[in-house]
Amino acid sequence: MGKAAQDDGSPGGVGADPARLGNPLDLLLQDHLFEREICAKLGRMASADNPDLADLPLMLGFLRFARPLHHEDEEADLFPLLRRRCLPEDEIDRAIARLTGDHDAARPETRRTIAILERIEAGGRAPDADERRALADYAARTERHLTLENAVILPLARSRLTPADLETLRRGMLARRGLDRVMEKDDAE
Repeated sequence: MGKAAQDDGSPGGVGADPARLGNPLDLLLQDHLFEREICAKLGRMASADNPDLADLPLMLGFLRFARPLHHEDEEADLFPLLRRRCLPEDEIDRAIARLTGDHDAARPETRRTIAILERIEAGGRAPDADERRALADYAARTERHLTLENAVILPLARSRLTPADLETLRRGMLARRGLDRVMEKDDAE
């Protein structure tokens, strides 16, 4: 894991800190980059005979806390804002339908991946053959999902969302993390 991802200032070091970013789309991109690192770690764990287990707490923290918040950021704020602003030729409804379908499918897969990582951590052991396949499949599906978000969704958001939309997104992200009151206090000082 790169130093920037570990020392990002967020609780538990499992995602970007929305209080430190002005543009919420930058936060979403940082989460995507961090998630790619998690996928790379899962892939290495799935293929190694004697995997390094030192990053298990970081991976578990991301999967338990940051990933669900990130999906909520997209579903509660980003996707509705894009539906409001995108043009018909953007075909945003099709892209969003695919992504929300991916999110729905990822929920039980994420729970399964967490359970596998917890068993590995508790036993201090390498994953068995079935667990290796499950970890590799999860990482590959997540990578495909991130490709669509980075190649289509974020560029459309950068070109279509207004400054007011970005503030709505930012405030929603802060509120989901309980940071809205902290930011209001900082703004008042």
